[in-house]
Amino acid sequence: MQFGRTYEEFEVGAVYKHWPGKTVTEYDDHLFCLLTMNHHPLHMDANYATTTVQGKNVVVGNYIYSLLLGMSVPDVSGKAIANLEIESLKHVAPTFHGDTIYGETTVLDKNMTSKPDRGIVYVETKGYKQDGTLVCVFRRKVMVPTETYIKERGGEQPGRPELQD
Repeated sequence: MQFGRTYEEFEVGAVYKHWPGKTVTEYDDHLFCLLTMNHHPLHMDANYATTTVQGKNVVVGNYIYSLLLGMSVPDVSGKAIANLEIESLKHVAPTFHGDTIYGETTVLDKNMTSKPDRGIVYVETKGYKQDGTLVCVFRRKVMVPTETYIKERGGEQPGRPELQD
């Protein structure tokens, strides 16, 4: 299974549809809120949420962003030297417990750095609910290795021990 791409493998305009999706549970949302100390009642208190415009708990947006970022790793940043920048992040529509999130990333641009063994890839990732509603969009820049960099480091998995039979 491929895990990330080298600079040469990215093509401007390519779209990577990340698989599988993730159904967001109440537990996922509450655990993320507790881990990140976001105790806003819109996310944590079902009774309070009934008094809001949404009428029910809304999944915290940074969890949706984190899911999409994680979903994109095998296709985009699995070989990354560095994640350089999150240029923009937009939460377009709310996500609720029980919604399933799917993601896709489009390659917007790519450029070599001043070092000949790495380049920067500029991508946009979009997240959708099961009904096709766009919920989140973000753009980021990732520094990725060239094929030469991978070869010089000793292959795809440097540091992995040789296993004995």
